[in-house]
Amino acid sequence: MPRQSSLITPVLIAGCVITIVSFAVRGSFGVFQIPVAEEFGWARSEFSMAIAIQNLAWGIGQPIFSALAEKLGDRRAIFLGALTYAAGMVLTAMSTTPIEHQLYAWLVGFGIAGTGFGVILAVVGRASSEENRSMSLALVTAAGSLGQVIGAPLAEWLLSFVSWQQTFVIFAILILAVLAVLPSMRTPAQPERAEPEVSMSAVLGKAFRDPTYILIFLGFFSCGYQLGFITAHFPAFVTEMCGPIQPGGVLHGIGITSTSALGAVAISLIGLANIAGTLMAGWAGKYWPRKFLLAGVYAARTLVAAVFIVLPMTPVTVIVFSIAMGALWLATVPLTSGLVAHIYGVRYMGTLYGIIFLSHQIGSFVGIWLGGRMYDAYGDYTAVWWIGVAVGAFSAIVHLPVREKPMAGAAIAA
Repeated sequence: MPRQSSLITPVLIAGCVITIVSFAVRGSFGVFQIPVAEEFGWARSEFSMAIAIQNLAWGIGQPIFSALAEKLGDRRAIFLGALTYAAGMVLTAMSTTPIEHQLYAWLVGFGIAGTGFGVILAVVGRASSEENRSMSLALVTAAGSLGQVIGAPLAEWLLSFVSWQQTFVIFAILILAVLAVLPSMRTPAQPERAEPEVSMSAVLGKAFRDPTYILIFLGFFSCGYQLGFITAHFPAFVTEMCGPIQPGGVLHGIGITSTSALGAVAISLIGLANIAGTLMAGWAGKYWPRKFLLAGVYAARTLVAAVFIVLPMTPVTVIVFSIAMGALWLATVPLTSGLVAHIYGVRYMGTLYGIIFLSHQIGSFVGIWLGGRMYDAYGDYTAVWWIGVAVGAFSAIVHLPVREKPMAGAAIAA
């Protein structure tokens, strides 16, 4: 079957649907921080640790599921991921101790790995032509943002009717429902411009010895740190620290009458703004060096976070920050995955990107866990924000020496 040259294909559509649902559920966990802690009388760090473990498991599981997809087939890997994800959600809903939450977080994290970017981006990347690849990857990434737009407000709305346990079960059913589009995720044909056949071990060995691969790996850490911390803690942060919402004001007029509602809407706004930001990054990746675009994204994140934490927090600054950070939120994903495909080819793109994504998820683990620990110790998140500013500046710098040059198959095998 020849590679389809059009941008919109059944593989792309199915990949977007799976990503929307997977990220809608994943992006909602911050909304449950306060309800879970209040029901059981836990410290903030207890549920934070479960979310942190979930993100770490996602990172560890990503190269595993990517390798499974490349060896056993994409649809089998996604099917296994969805079952694991749903099982983790149901078991978490039945849990009553921090240890249980943290144990089943491993299942949830592995499930996200099987239905998330590592597997889906690799399938879509292989199914896309070189001309359309950057935008195809951006569309799948933007679908993840759309899921984030839906997930947090949906969770907040469901919590007004049912318990958090029932909400988790509803989300598990939604995850299983995406299996309906799985037949469209057919393994695509090989690239039109055939790459020399080399083993996965040879590709990995060459990549691990390449300073460029190491720099990309290190640079992705701050993306995970910032996204993990904000997703897990921002709703609670806004709920507790934001200034009051004025009765009769614009926010009050559109139904945002509490800081808890504002916190959920903030996560949604981040996802909404990121749809535009990610598509712009995908478009820009066709015309400018991705390493400079990545350095610019990380530098802009650093500035936005620094300004936000310096200014007094009001509903207006929360909204402005959410939109500004959202425009930069997942813009790194199509650029980073596209950079990997450009340098190392698409044959083992899933595994190569999955390993780099592990750095992202280690950052997520640190950001989420540190947020909970420092909140319990000091009663605020200020230090965690400033650490995020520092690692963001680090990522902006380390992308500058990256060599954005394709590595031939013969060189990889050497």
